[in-house]
Amino acid sequence: MRDRSKPKRGLPGRGRRSRASRFRQRSTSVPEGHLAVGRILGAHGLRGEVKIESHTDFDSRFDPGQQLLVGKALLLAEIKSSRPHKGVFLVQFSEISDRFGAEELYNEWLYIPEEAAMELEEDAFWVHDIVGLTVQTESNSQLGEVVDVLFTGANEVYIVRPAPGVNRDRDLLIPALEEIVRSVNIEAGTLTVRLQPGLLEESGE
Repeated sequence: MRDRSKPKRGLPGRGRRSRASRFRQRSTSVPEGHLAVGRILGAHGLRGEVKIESHTDFDSRFDPGQQLLVGKALLLAEIKSSRPHKGVFLVQFSEISDRFGAEELYNEWLYIPEEAAMELEEDAFWVHDIVGLTVQTESNSQLGEVVDVLFTGANEVYIVRPAPGVNRDRDLLIPALEEIVRSVNIEAGTLTVRLQPGLLEESGE
Protein backbone atom coordinates (compact mmCIF):
# COMPACT_ATOMS: atom_id res chain seq x y z
CA MET A 1 0.00 0.00 0.00
CA ARG A 2 2.65 2.54 -1.00
CA ASP A 3 1.54 5.87 -2.39
CA ARG A 4 2.81 6.14 -5.95
CA SER A 5 0.50 8.93 -7.08
CA LYS A 6 1.34 12.59 -6.73
CA PRO A 7 -1.55 15.06 -6.31
CA LYS A 8 -1.37 17.51 -9.16
CA ARG A 9 -4.31 19.77 -8.53
CA GLY A 10 -5.97 21.44 -5.61
CA LEU A 11 -9.54 22.04 -4.54
CA PRO A 12 -11.65 23.62 -7.28
CA GLY A 13 -12.44 27.23 -6.27
CA ARG A 14 -14.61 26.10 -3.60
CA GLY A 15 2.42 2.91 21.80
CA ARG A 16 1.86 1.45 24.82
CA ARG A 17 1.58 -2.29 24.09
CA SER A 18 -0.84 -2.95 21.25
CA ARG A 19 -1.95 0.68 21.22
CA ALA A 20 -3.68 1.66 18.01
CA SER A 21 -3.46 5.07 16.43
CA ARG A 22 -6.86 6.68 16.02
CA PHE A 23 -8.13 6.41 12.51
CA ARG A 24 -10.90 4.09 11.41
CA GLN A 25 -10.01 1.83 8.50
CA ARG A 26 -13.48 0.26 8.77
CA SER A 27 -15.34 3.57 8.82
CA THR A 28 -14.23 4.49 5.31
CA SER A 29 -12.71 2.78 2.31
CA VAL A 30 -9.24 4.31 2.47
CA PRO A 31 -7.53 4.85 -0.92
CA GLU A 32 -4.55 2.54 -1.36
CA GLY A 33 -1.34 4.05 -0.08
CA HIS A 34 -3.07 6.56 2.20
CA LEU A 35 -4.21 7.01 5.79
CA ALA A 36 -7.43 8.68 6.91
CA VAL A 37 -6.86 11.46 9.45
CA GLY A 38 -10.22 13.21 9.64
CA ARG A 39 -13.73 13.72 8.30
CA ILE A 40 -15.46 16.98 7.41
CA LEU A 41 -18.69 17.29 9.37
CA GLY A 42 -19.96 20.44 7.70
CA ALA A 43 -19.53 24.18 7.25
CA HIS A 44 -19.04 26.66 10.08
CA GLY A 45 -19.87 30.32 9.63
CA LEU A 46 -19.87 32.27 6.37
CA ARG A 47 -16.15 32.51 5.56
CA GLY A 48 -15.51 28.95 4.46
CA GLU A 49 -14.47 27.24 7.69
CA VAL A 50 -15.28 23.55 8.05
CA LYS A 51 -15.75 21.36 11.13
CA ILE A 52 -13.36 18.42 11.15
CA GLU A 53 -13.69 15.29 13.25
CA SER A 54 -10.17 14.09 14.00
CA HIS A 55 -9.23 10.47 13.36
CA THR A 56 -5.58 10.83 14.28
CA ASP A 57 -3.57 10.92 17.49
CA PHE A 58 -1.55 13.83 16.10
CA ASP A 59 -3.40 17.13 16.35
CA SER A 60 -0.54 18.80 14.48
CA ARG A 61 -2.09 17.34 11.31
CA PHE A 62 -4.46 20.31 11.43
CA ASP A 63 -1.89 23.05 12.02
CA PRO A 64 -1.74 26.00 9.59
CA GLY A 65 0.46 25.18 6.62
CA GLN A 66 -0.28 21.46 6.71
CA GLN A 67 -1.50 19.89 3.47
CA LEU A 68 -4.24 17.27 3.32
CA LEU A 69 -5.87 15.30 0.52
CA VAL A 70 -9.64 15.66 0.28
CA GLY A 71 -12.04 12.91 -0.78
CA LYS A 72 -11.49 9.93 -3.06
CA ALA A 73 -10.17 12.32 -5.74
CA LEU A 74 -7.33 13.18 -3.32
CA LEU A 75 -7.54 16.91 -4.05
CA LEU A 76 -4.74 18.86 -2.41
CA ALA A 77 -5.77 21.43 0.23
CA GLU A 78 -3.61 23.60 2.48
CA ILE A 79 -4.74 24.63 5.95
CA LYS A 80 -4.82 28.42 6.33
CA SER A 81 -6.05 28.51 9.93
CA SER A 82 -7.24 26.06 12.55
CA ARG A 83 -8.64 26.08 16.08
CA PRO A 84 -10.17 23.49 18.42
CA HIS A 85 -13.86 23.95 19.15
CA LYS A 86 -16.16 21.67 21.18
CA GLY A 87 -14.39 18.44 20.32
CA VAL A 88 -13.72 19.23 16.65
CA PHE A 89 -11.33 21.41 14.68
CA LEU A 90 -12.54 24.51 12.84
CA VAL A 91 -10.34 24.66 9.77
CA GLN A 92 -10.03 27.21 6.98
CA PHE A 93 -8.52 25.87 3.77
CA SER A 94 -6.67 28.35 1.58
CA GLU A 95 -8.73 27.18 -1.39
CA ILE A 96 -12.13 27.84 0.23
CA SER A 97 -13.36 31.36 0.98
CA ASP A 98 -17.12 31.09 1.50
CA ARG A 99 -19.79 28.89 3.05
CA PHE A 100 -20.92 27.54 -0.30
CA GLY A 101 -17.49 26.04 -0.99
CA ALA A 102 -17.32 24.65 2.56
CA GLU A 103 -20.73 23.00 2.26
CA GLU A 104 -19.56 21.13 -0.85
CA LEU A 105 -17.01 19.31 1.33
CA TYR A 106 -19.63 17.84 3.68
CA ASN A 107 -18.80 14.28 4.77
CA GLU A 108 -15.56 14.14 2.77
CA TRP A 109 -12.66 12.25 4.33
CA LEU A 110 -9.18 13.73 4.70
CA TYR A 111 -6.10 11.65 3.88
CA ILE A 112 -2.33 11.73 3.95
CA PRO A 113 0.12 9.52 2.01
CA GLU A 114 1.37 6.56 4.02
CA GLU A 115 4.96 7.79 3.79
CA ALA A 116 3.89 10.97 5.60
CA ALA A 117 2.74 8.97 8.63
CA MET A 118 4.17 9.96 12.00
CA GLU A 119 6.57 7.48 13.56
CA LEU A 120 4.74 5.52 16.23
CA GLU A 121 6.07 4.54 19.62
CA GLU A 122 7.51 1.08 20.03
CA ASP A 123 4.75 -1.56 20.30
CA ALA A 124 2.16 0.84 18.89
CA PHE A 125 0.23 0.05 15.73
CA TRP A 126 -2.06 1.70 13.21
CA VAL A 127 -5.70 0.65 13.39
CA HIS A 128 -5.54 -0.74 9.86
CA ASP A 129 -2.72 -3.03 11.06
CA ILE A 130 -4.94 -4.36 13.87
CA VAL A 131 -8.19 -4.75 11.90
CA GLY A 132 -8.18 -8.15 10.19
CA LEU A 133 -5.82 -9.89 12.63
CA THR A 134 -6.73 -13.37 13.77
CA VAL A 135 -7.24 -13.46 17.53
CA GLN A 136 -5.95 -16.56 19.28
CA THR A 137 -5.36 -17.76 22.81
CA GLU A 138 -1.98 -18.62 24.25
CA SER A 139 -2.79 -22.25 23.47
CA ASN A 140 -3.37 -21.29 19.78
CA SER A 141 -7.17 -21.68 19.87
CA GLN A 142 -8.73 -19.28 17.38
CA LEU A 143 -11.28 -16.85 18.84
CA GLY A 144 -12.08 -14.78 15.78
CA GLU A 145 -11.04 -11.75 13.73
CA VAL A 146 -10.62 -8.10 14.74
CA VAL A 147 -13.23 -6.10 12.81
CA ASP A 148 -12.95 -2.69 14.50
CA VAL A 149 -11.33 -0.74 17.31
CA LEU A 150 -13.15 1.36 19.90
CA PHE A 151 -11.51 4.28 21.70
CA THR A 152 -12.85 4.55 25.25
CA GLY A 153 -10.42 7.09 26.68
CA ALA A 154 -8.71 4.77 29.16
CA ASN A 155 -7.71 2.15 26.57
CA GLU A 156 -8.69 0.78 23.21
CA VAL A 157 -11.12 -2.12 22.88
CA TYR A 158 -10.84 -4.62 20.02
CA ILE A 159 -14.12 -5.80 18.52
CA VAL A 160 -13.70 -9.43 17.51
CA ARG A 161 -16.06 -11.36 15.22
CA PRO A 162 -16.21 -14.90 16.69
CA ALA A 163 -14.68 -17.72 14.67
CA PRO A 164 -16.77 -20.77 13.70
CA GLY A 165 -16.91 -23.04 16.71
CA VAL A 166 -16.83 -20.21 19.24
CA ASN A 167 -20.26 -20.41 20.79
CA ARG A 168 -21.27 -16.73 20.85
CA ASP A 169 -24.06 -14.85 19.13
CA ARG A 170 -22.36 -11.44 19.40
CA ASP A 171 -18.92 -9.94 19.00
CA LEU A 172 -16.22 -10.27 21.63
CA LEU A 173 -14.94 -7.09 23.27
CA ILE A 174 -11.28 -7.42 24.19
CA PRO A 175 -9.60 -4.56 26.11
CA ALA A 176 -6.18 -3.68 24.74
CA LEU A 177 -4.45 -4.14 28.08
CA GLU A 178 -1.01 -5.67 28.55
CA GLU A 179 -2.30 -8.36 30.89
CA ILE A 180 -4.81 -9.49 28.23
CA VAL A 181 -3.12 -8.81 24.89
CA ARG A 182 0.09 -10.76 25.17
CA SER A 183 1.50 -10.22 21.68
CA VAL A 184 0.72 -8.67 18.29
CA ASN A 185 2.42 -10.13 15.23
CA ILE A 186 1.52 -8.06 12.18
CA GLU A 187 3.60 -10.19 9.81
CA ALA A 188 1.94 -13.41 10.98
CA GLY A 189 -1.47 -11.75 11.14
CA THR A 190 -2.13 -12.79 14.74
CA LEU A 191 -3.07 -11.19 18.04
CA THR A 192 -2.57 -13.45 21.05
CA VAL A 193 -4.64 -12.94 24.19
CA ARG A 194 -4.69 -14.40 27.69
CA LEU A 195 -8.25 -15.40 28.55
CA GLN A 196 -9.75 -13.65 31.56
CA PRO A 197 -12.74 -14.84 33.62
CA GLY A 198 -15.97 -13.89 31.87
CA LEU A 199 -14.38 -13.06 28.51
CA LEU A 200 -15.92 -16.11 26.88
CA GLU A 201 -18.85 -16.62 29.22
CA GLU A 202 -21.02 -17.71 26.31
CA SER A 203 -18.27 -19.80 24.75
CA GLY A 204 -17.89 -23.52 24.81
CA GLU A 205 -14.23 -23.24 25.78
